[in-house]
Amino acid sequence: MKIRLLFFAVLRDIAGRSEKVIDVPEGTRAGDVWQRLRDRHPELRDYIQPPMIAVNESYVGVEELLRDGDELAFIPPVAGG
Repeated sequence: MKIRLLFFAVLRDIAGRSEKVIDVPEGTRAGDVWQRLRDRHPELRDYIQPPMIAVNESYVGVEELLRDGDELAFIPPVAGG
């Protein structure tokens, strides 16, 4: 199944893009995709816990089961003043 993965802030810088459509098998959870990102991007190895997660613009946990066509976003904390 295909999902649309959105990258924000530092994650966009690490991935080198703002979004990507990826193929994942049935039964994939949001946390599985985070682990996949950590495996592909060494800069994320220290981030054991994912940042905030949204599926189809609703906040969810790592156990959220993904469905074909979902939009998944990992939203890192933003610093500023």
